[in-house]
Amino acid sequence: MRHVLNIRHDALGLVSLIVVLLTLVSGLFAPFIAPHDPAEVDMGLRYAPPSWDYLLGNDHLGRCILSRILYGIRPSVLWVLVALVISVVIGAIVGFVSGYFQGKVDAVLMRVCDIMLSFPGYIMALAIIGVLGVGLQNILIAFIITKWAWFARIIRTSVSQFAESDYVRYARAIGVSDGRIMLKHIVPVTFADIAVISSSSISSMILQISGFSFLGLGVQAPTAEWGMMLNEARSVMFTRPELLLAPGFAIITIVMSFNFLSDSLQIALDPKSRGRRVRQGGFSMMKAGSRKEVAETK
Repeated sequence: MRHVLNIRHDALGLVSLIVVLLTLVSGLFAPFIAPHDPAEVDMGLRYAPPSWDYLLGNDHLGRCILSRILYGIRPSVLWVLVALVISVVIGAIVGFVSGYFQGKVDAVLMRVCDIMLSFPGYIMALAIIGVLGVGLQNILIAFIITKWAWFARIIRTSVSQFAESDYVRYARAIGVSDGRIMLKHIVPVTFADIAVISSSSISSMILQISGFSFLGLGVQAPTAEWGMMLNEARSVMFTRPELLLAPGFAIITIVMSFNFLSDSLQIALDPKSRGRRVRQGGFSMMKAGSRKEVAETK
C-alpha cells in the first residue's frame, strides 16, 4: 500500500487514476447521471446539434449521445473489468499451484496453458463467438477462456521465484500449511506483478470489445456501447463526423488512462524501476551541475 501511494508523486499517473475512477463511478451511477433514457427514440431530434438539453447532440434515431456514452461505460469498461477479474483469479489459482508445488503438477498445468496459448487470442475469441453466438455475455466468456492461461503463465513465473526462498523453506520446516504459506508469504510479494499485468491487460480488452461491437459481433442494439456507436455513425462519417468524436474520444481517453496508470503502477510497485529512475534523475542533475560549473569557469 505504501508503494501504491507513491503514485501521488507521478502527475500523469495521478491524473490517469482520477480519470479511471471518474469513469467507473459514472458507469455505476449512469441511471442517476444520464440526462435522458439512452434507448429513447425521437425522430424529431434526428441528427440534432448539441443543445442545453442534449449537450452532445442526438444520433440517427434522435437518442441522446451523452446518455449513451454514460451507459456505454458499463459494457465497454465495467463488464470488461469483471471478465478481467475472473481471468486473473483463475490464472492466479493455476499459477500459484503450478509455481508453488512444481514437479508433475507444474508440468501438467503448464502444458494445458501452452495448448491454450498456442492459438492466437483474436482467432480464438472469434471462434468462441462463432460457436456461442454474438452478444456481450459470449464476448466476456471468450475473454475469460483466452486470457486465463496467459495470466497463469506469468503468475507462475513470479511465484516460482519465491517458492524456494529461505523463509518459505523455514515455514515448511516448522509445519506451516501450504495454503497459509501461499497466503501469507507468496501473495504479498507477487501482488505487484499481478496488479501490473492486470492493469496493462484491461486496455487491450476494452479495445477488443469495442472492435467486436464495431464489427457487429459484440453488444447488440438497443444497448449502448462505444464500439457500436462508432459503427452506427460510420454511415454518416463524412456528413456528420461529430457523431464519431464522442465514442472515439471516450475509447481513446480510457485506454490511454489505463496504459499510463499501468506504467505508474509498475514504477511505484517495482523498487528496481524506482531505483533506476532515481539514479537516472541523480545522474542528470550531476550532468547539469557539471555543465553549470563549466559555464561559470568560462
